[in-house]
Amino acid sequence: MAQTHLSLHVHLIFHTLDNRKSIKEEWRNNLHAFLGGCLKTAGCVPEAVGGTNDHVHILAGFRASHCIADVVKDIKVASSKWVHNEIGHRMFAWQGGYGAITVSPSQIPRVKRYIANQMEHHKIKSAKDEYVEMLDAAGVGYDEKYLWK
Repeated sequence: MAQTHLSLHVHLIFHTLDNRKSIKEEWRNNLHAFLGGCLKTAGCVPEAVGGTNDHVHILAGFRASHCIADVVKDIKVASSKWVHNEIGHRMFAWQGGYGAITVSPSQIPRVKRYIANQMEHHKIKSAKDEYVEMLDAAGVGYDEKYLWK
């Protein structure tokens, strides 16, 4: 083919270091907006950003030239610096790993709603249970012993 045609939407999930409840309600929406801006800067299309006090969910469109690991690393580094400098929370950090699950275009509206309703969702289910269920549903292998270290 003369051109590359790609539809690659990824649901990203990453947690704060040691699952600390360090994302405060007063600045959570600003952090989410900052993460969306980081994705745009990287050339991604942020579809949704949300989360709670210990993790974030992101739905983003990626280009064929993107390396997901590099984009995640860059937005985690930039957002940590933003929290340190703008919020003054010097001890804030993300865990080293992340989850990345592809999303069918037909499921984008459902995933957007899911991300938008994180606060309500986690009144019922813990972030850890949610994450394990997502990995299982996507057929992603893991060793539970290392999920939260």
